[in-house]
Amino acid sequence: MTPKILRLNLAGQPIEWLDWQSAVCLYARELVVWSLGDVVQRVRGGISRFSGERTVVDLPSIIACGGEQLARPRTSYPLSNPALFARDRFMCMYCAGQFPAAQLTRDHIVPVSRGGTDRWENVVAACRRCNQHKANFLLEDIALDLVALPYRPNNAEYLALINSRRILGDQMEFLRGQFSKNSRWL
Repeated sequence: MTPKILRLNLAGQPIEWLDWQSAVCLYARELVVWSLGDVVQRVRGGISRFSGERTVVDLPSIIACGGEQLARPRTSYPLSNPALFARDRFMCMYCAGQFPAAQLTRDHIVPVSRGGTDRWENVVAACRRCNQHKANFLLEDIALDLVALPYRPNNAEYLALINSRRILGDQMEFLRGQFSKNSRWL
């Protein structure tokens, strides 16, 4: 499986993950301004009718693109269980146990039935046992404590969360420099 390529804007802010085909298109449109990291794939194209040479594009793991208004990092990120479990490092935020994703659930700190919302700052990963024990209670009602507080990941963290199993070392090193102080990934 070919690794994804991290796309940055000209300011060096992470924007998105690209497949190799999209990265080649950016190179062909001459939108790649600078790059970092190791070459993750070499793409061979056709033979130029002008020079008679075969086109070759070496794709590095990180590319910065221009040619458009300065692309801005996203400010809202969809909340999904895989990203939530990765944010919480596959740990139950009540008992501190490590669990595979299949044994974790999404728990609302303030239950939806009590006015809580389904947003990053109100949800944590919980094992089934702890989630059932907490049920529809508030933490103070049953003297239950959190191991760590929930937080909204910033753009760099979110990109790491959604690609955590396929991220390359140089990409993680670049992203880690932009993680928030709340990150459990530092």
